[in-house]
Amino acid sequence: MAKAKAKDIRQENQVYSNRVARSEFDGNWRNYLTRSGYVVYAATRNNAKVTVLLTTGASKLIVFPKGGKVLVGGGGVSHYSKPHVAIDL
Repeated sequence: MAKAKAKDIRQENQVYSNRVARSEFDGNWRNYLTRSGYVVYAATRNNAKVTVLLTTGASKLIVFPKGGKVLVGGGGVSHYSKPHVAIDL
Protein backbone atom coordinates (compact mmCIF):
# COMPACT_ATOMS: atom_id res chain seq x y z
CA MET A 1 0.00 0.00 0.00
CA ALA A 2 1.40 3.43 -0.97
CA LYS A 3 2.14 5.93 1.77
CA ALA A 4 0.03 9.12 1.60
CA LYS A 5 2.05 12.16 0.54
CA ALA A 6 2.17 14.98 3.10
CA LYS A 7 0.90 18.32 1.82
CA ASP A 8 3.53 20.96 1.22
CA ILE A 9 2.74 23.80 3.65
CA ARG A 10 4.95 26.87 3.82
CA GLN A 11 4.89 30.48 4.96
CA GLU A 12 5.75 32.85 2.14
CA ASN A 13 6.64 36.49 1.82
CA GLN A 14 5.39 38.73 -0.94
CA VAL A 15 5.15 36.73 -4.18
CA TYR A 16 3.53 37.00 -7.58
CA SER A 17 2.38 34.58 -10.23
CA ASN A 18 1.60 34.95 -13.91
CA ARG A 19 0.13 31.44 -14.13
CA VAL A 20 -3.23 31.91 -12.35
CA ALA A 21 -6.14 30.46 -14.31
CA ARG A 22 -8.79 30.91 -11.59
CA SER A 23 -9.09 32.08 -7.98
CA GLU A 24 -11.94 31.48 -5.54
CA PHE A 25 -12.13 33.74 -2.47
CA ASP A 26 -14.05 32.79 0.67
CA GLY A 27 -16.45 35.30 2.30
CA ASN A 28 -13.73 37.12 4.26
CA TRP A 29 -12.69 39.62 1.59
CA ARG A 30 -13.68 43.03 0.25
CA ASN A 31 -12.59 44.19 -3.17
CA TYR A 32 -12.04 47.40 -5.09
CA LEU A 33 -10.59 48.55 -8.40
CA THR A 34 -7.41 50.66 -8.69
CA ARG A 35 -6.76 53.35 -11.31
CA SER A 36 -4.13 51.11 -12.89
CA GLY A 37 -6.74 48.41 -13.50
CA TYR A 38 -5.86 45.94 -10.74
CA VAL A 39 -8.64 44.42 -8.66
CA VAL A 40 -7.51 44.43 -5.02
CA TYR A 41 -8.93 41.89 -2.58
CA ALA A 42 -8.32 42.77 1.10
CA ALA A 43 -8.80 40.23 3.90
CA THR A 44 -11.36 41.39 6.46
CA ARG A 45 -10.60 38.58 8.96
CA ASN A 46 -7.72 36.32 9.96
CA ASN A 47 -7.53 33.03 8.05
CA ALA A 48 -9.08 34.50 4.91
CA LYS A 49 -8.72 31.85 2.21
CA VAL A 50 -8.15 31.82 -1.54
CA THR A 51 -8.11 28.64 -3.61
CA VAL A 52 -5.99 29.12 -6.72
CA LEU A 53 -5.88 26.96 -9.86
CA LEU A 54 -2.69 27.47 -11.87
CA THR A 55 -2.33 27.00 -15.61
CA THR A 56 0.00 24.07 -14.81
CA GLY A 57 -2.99 22.21 -13.32
CA ALA A 58 -1.72 22.59 -9.74
CA SER A 59 -4.03 23.92 -7.02
CA LYS A 60 -3.07 25.87 -3.91
CA LEU A 61 -4.88 27.08 -0.83
CA ILE A 62 -3.50 30.43 0.31
CA VAL A 63 -4.36 31.69 3.81
CA PHE A 64 -3.95 35.35 4.84
CA PRO A 65 -4.14 37.31 8.09
CA LYS A 66 -6.54 40.24 8.39
CA GLY A 67 -5.35 43.04 6.13
CA GLY A 68 -3.62 40.69 3.66
CA LYS A 69 -4.03 41.66 0.02
CA VAL A 70 -4.23 40.01 -3.37
CA LEU A 71 -3.84 42.20 -6.46
CA VAL A 72 -5.28 40.64 -9.61
CA GLY A 73 -4.34 42.00 -13.03
CA GLY A 74 -4.88 40.92 -16.60
CA GLY A 75 -3.31 37.86 -18.20
CA GLY A 76 -3.33 35.69 -15.08
CA VAL A 77 -1.08 37.96 -13.00
CA SER A 78 -1.65 37.98 -9.24
CA HIS A 79 0.42 39.57 -6.45
CA TYR A 80 0.14 38.21 -2.88
CA SER A 81 1.08 40.32 0.17
CA LYS A 82 3.25 39.04 3.00
CA PRO A 83 3.04 37.04 5.09
CA HIS A 84 0.72 34.26 3.96
CA VAL A 85 0.60 30.48 4.11
CA ALA A 86 0.54 28.44 0.90
CA ILE A 87 -0.69 24.83 0.91
CA ASP A 88 -0.39 22.54 -2.11
CA LEU A 89 -3.65 20.73 -2.77
